[in-house]
Amino acid sequence: MARQVLVIEDDADIARLVQLQLADLGCAVRLAGDGASGLAEAQARDYDLVILDLMLPGIDGLEICRRLRARPGYVPILMLTARSGELDRVLGLEMGADDYLTKPFSVLELVARVKALFRRVDSLASRSAQAGQVIENGGLRIDVERRQVALDGRPVELTATEFDLLLHFARHPGRVFSRSQLLDQVWGYSHSGYEHTVNTHINRLRAKIEANPNRPEYVQTVWGVGYRFRDAPRS
Repeated sequence: MARQVLVIEDDADIARLVQLQLADLGCAVRLAGDGASGLAEAQARDYDLVILDLMLPGIDGLEICRRLRARPGYVPILMLTARSGELDRVLGLEMGADDYLTKPFSVLELVARVKALFRRVDSLASRSAQAGQVIENGGLRIDVERRQVALDGRPVELTATEFDLLLHFARHPGRVFSRSQLLDQVWGYSHSGYEHTVNTHINRLRAKIEANPNRPEYVQTVWGVGYRFRDAPRS
C-alpha cells in the first residue's frame, strides 16, 4: 500500500518537485498551498508523513506543527524553510518536528531524509510490538509501547525525536555513541555537517530529564568521542 504524504508548501514549484520525487518512491502525495487548508487536510486524514513549510500564508508552519503534536497519534513531520537561523531550527524541533531541511536543498537529500523517516517509523512499529516493555533506570521510567516517560513519578513531555533518542540510549546503557552513529541509528541518515542536530536534541533532552543539565546524570558526555547513557544501577 502506498504511503500517504501531505506536502504543505506555498511555493508551487517546490511543492510539485517534492510531489514528483515522492511519487517516484511510490508515495501518494497531496498538496496544500496555505496553512489553513494544510492544517485542515492534516487533521482530516491519517498520513504517513507531513512535509511542512515554515513560512506559510495564514497559519505558519510552527503553529501547524504545534497543533498536530497536540492531537492523539503520531505522524512524522519534516519541516522546510528558507530561513537557516539557529532559532528557527530550534523552534521547529521544539514544536515537535522530526527533521529540518533548509532551502535550497538537493533532491537527493530530500529523498534521503524521507526514506530515513520511513525507516524510523517502521522500526518503531516493529519495536512497539514488544508489548508492555518498560525500561527503568534510577528515577527514569520509559514506557515503550505508550511512548511515555516519567522522572521520579512525574510525566516528562518529549518530542517524538527526543523520545526516540532517549529510548536508543536507554536500550544500550553504558555504550558510547558518536554523533555520526546517532544520526545514522536514530535519525536514519548520516551526513557530515549535521552533527549539530544531535547536539541540539541532546541539550533539549538534558533540560527535561536532568536535575542539573550542566552535570548530567543520565546522558553523559564522553569527551572527544560522543555520548553514553549511564549504566543501570545494580540492585
